Amino acid sequence: MKARIKWVQDATFVGESGSGHAVVMDGPPEHGGRNLGIRPMEMLLLGMGGCTSFDVINILKKSRQPVRDCFAELYAERAETEPKVFTHIHVHFVITGKGLSEKHVKRAVELSAGKYCSASIMLANGGVEISHDYEVLEPEDE
Repeated sequence: MKARIKWVQDATFVGESGSGHAVVMDGPPEHGGRNLGIRPMEMLLLGMGGCTSFDVINILKKSRQPVRDCFAELYAERAETEPKVFTHIHVHFVITGKGLSEKHVKRAVELSAGKYCSASIMLANGGVEISHDYEVLEPEDE
């Protein structure tokens, strides 16, 4: 896997993935940025959320669960002093589907957290406390 980060100006950078996708990253004005893009630590949090969400959906699909919607809300706490690393991340999944098995959702979340989500596991091995919970909803339109 490769990535390339190009400095644009001030605290603005463009990150390009090995697969050719680009994203703008920028710092807040108090650090010389112009608030033109996502902060690098936000990107890290989004990456972890995307990784675990990908796993959960993949596991549920393989279990033939009727998932209609899924989103994960991530809440992170950072250390007060430099380096301001993440100290705790909580992931709350909201999964919607007609007749979803809560047992399967629980299993998917646990498998992602403990076995498949390389981002979560890497952060946890680095000392970040990671917790998960979920809720299962029935679609409103049926």
